[in-house]
Parts: sequence; C-alpha cells; structure tokens
Amino acid sequence: MIARVVKALLFDVQGTATDFHSAVCDEARRISAGRHPDVDWSDVVRRWRAGYFTALEDAQARQTGWVSVHSVYRRALDDCGVPFSDAERDELTLAWRRLKPWPDVIPGLTRLRTAYTLATLSNADVSTVIEISKRAGLPWDAVFAAEMAGVFKPDPAIYRMAATYLGLSPDEIMMVASHKYDIRSAARLGFRTAFVARPLEFGVDGEADVAYSDEFDINASDFLDLARQLGC
Repeated sequence: MIARVVKALLFDVQGTATDFHSAVCDEARRISAGRHPDVDWSDVVRRWRAGYFTALEDAQARQTGWVSVHSVYRRALDDCGVPFSDAERDELTLAWRRLKPWPDVIPGLTRLRTAYTLATLSNADVSTVIEISKRAGLPWDAVFAAEMAGVFKPDPAIYRMAATYLGLSPDEIMMVASHKYDIRSAARLGFRTAFVARPLEFGVDGEADVAYSDEFDINASDFLDLARQLGC
C-alpha cells in the first residue's frame, strides 16, 4: 500500500497550493484603481504566467547563472501590455509573493501532517515561498525551492536535492502537483506521484488540465481528498 511506503510529501506552491490567478488579478485591479476599465485583467494574468515560462526558458538557455524568479516575472510583465508605470509594475510583481491558499489547503495539510513530513518543492524563490507560507499560515515542515539546487523544475537535480535533504529514497517521497510535467519528471526518478486537479487555476474562463490519469499513483480533487486517500 502506497501510504505505508511514503514518508514525506513534496508540494508545488504556485497553482497547486495557492490560487495565483485570483490574487494577482485582485492586485492588478487595486493598482489600476478603475483607471483602465477596458483591460481584461484575467487575460493579462494568464498571458503573464505564460510569458513567465517563456522568460524562464530563455534565462536557462542563456546559462548566465542563477536568476531570481521575481526578476523573471518582472521582465515578463513588460511584454503583457499592462498600462502601468514602472513603479506600478514593480508593485504588481510583488503580488506573486502574497498568494492565498485554496480553501482546502490548510485543513488538508493539517490532516496530512499527522502522518507525513510536508515540504515545498517550488520554482519560486526561497524568500517568496517563505513569505507566502508565513502570510497564509501554511504548516510546512521544510521549504525547498529551485534556488537551493540552482536549477528549475523539471530538472532532475531539484528533485534529488529534496530527497537528499529529507534523507529519504525517492520511493519514500510523493510529489504533489497540479502540473503534470512536474510529477512526471519526479516519477521518472522513482518518486511517488499525486495529481491534484485545480480547475480554476487560470480563472473561470481559463483552460486547466484536470484530467485524471492512471499513470499517477493518486488523482485527487483537492488536498482534503488527498488526505483521505492517504488515510489521514
């Protein structure tokens, strides 16, 4: 039985544990203060998130050393056509450090923590993960992030780094994410996997991949469902 083997759970943060779309949209509307009524902020945030992944790939391809995710988000924002000043764009970029958890996350993590070690494994900067977690009261036992490995997911080194710090073998660790590329990469290294569907990750009109698949050890509708399936 999977629950008897697994000792620790690693969680993606932005999208899986937290609702970035609503939080960033709300912050954009606050900064806008009604000055730009024709802007579709939901679309802006979706394009910004997509631009972040493109900018991240570009930064990795240049191989010029580590770049902070905060700076990647800031550069990606300039390509989104946001009618803000540079100072306002700087302020909006901080929204990614102030994300709120999905409603099921804290009660789900609280139940899971009774039986498992809980840690993050995020591409976000360490300082960002800490700020998000402290603001939201997320009960992690440890914080791991790409910055600590010097590479971004899905590079195998980041998963191996987390396993080393936890002192566990991959088959004793379950990677939990709403992004299939993340858990597939972990699975190739022998990690257990849990897919958590987040249908609203990109907003009401967004397109999120929420299809369950037998390739994952667990498919869950949220963290409470994950806790139930793991016997917590």
